Amino acid sequence: MGKRGLRADEMVVEPFFLVVGWWMLLSIVIPAFNEEKELPGCLASIGSAVAACGLGAGEVEVVVCDNNSTDLTAEVARQAGAVVVFEPVNQISRARNTGAAAARGEWLLFVDADSRLNPINLRRVVALARADEPVVGGGCVIALEGVPWWTRPGVWVWNCYSAVRGVAAGSFVFCRAEVHREVGGFSVERFAAEELDYSRQLRACGRAQGRRFLVLRGCPHLSSGRKFRQRSPTELIMLLFRMLMGYRHVIRNRTALDYFYDGRREP
Repeated sequence: MGKRGLRADEMVVEPFFLVVGWWMLLSIVIPAFNEEKELPGCLASIGSAVAACGLGAGEVEVVVCDNNSTDLTAEVARQAGAVVVFEPVNQISRARNTGAAAARGEWLLFVDADSRLNPINLRRVVALARADEPVVGGGCVIALEGVPWWTRPGVWVWNCYSAVRGVAAGSFVFCRAEVHREVGGFSVERFAAEELDYSRQLRACGRAQGRRFLVLRGCPHLSSGRKFRQRSPTELIMLLFRMLMGYRHVIRNRTALDYFYDGRREP
């Protein structure tokens, strides 16, 4: 079994997410770098949510972008029936954009490979898409699974900021596909916090079109929180200090963000 992702001209679709024709209501896009352990749970949650929402085969697809993984991420995705595309540059913005470029949905929903999709949130996004509500896109409040107690106040603060200021967490971002293309996708100048800039662009586009940016509340989107388990409090404090001292420089410097790109995946 190979350890290489499939390139765009090798895309594979298998039974569960089988689609016919070119029209699609929603494409769920998952950027994935060395995610063979977490990805099965994510895809299983999507399958369960799709079934719970009664979505037909021609309404939703799942696109996994293998971001130059060295494990079996692509094989796991393909065996689950997802469309698999390959992005050679190891950067989450590029992975999301490459996945979106292969997507056929009128709406896009970006979720992280270590997160779990709740049917309630999928149903809400689908309802917005079907009713053609005046919404340009949005996000969802989040919850982190298995994190140390001292991270919980930070999650609460983030959720308040997200809801009040209209900012999506990267683990759950949805938008109209046409708007994604209009704003040029996620910024490839950023190696972290790209969802903040993306949210700003979506809000601006929405204002011009008379559409809202909506952050879903009431049912948090669940992520693994593994980064808080993998790193010591000292490492996290040092990262926060670097971000505070030179935010604009740090988010554009991949070397300064090995925290996100060193491939560490064990809990």
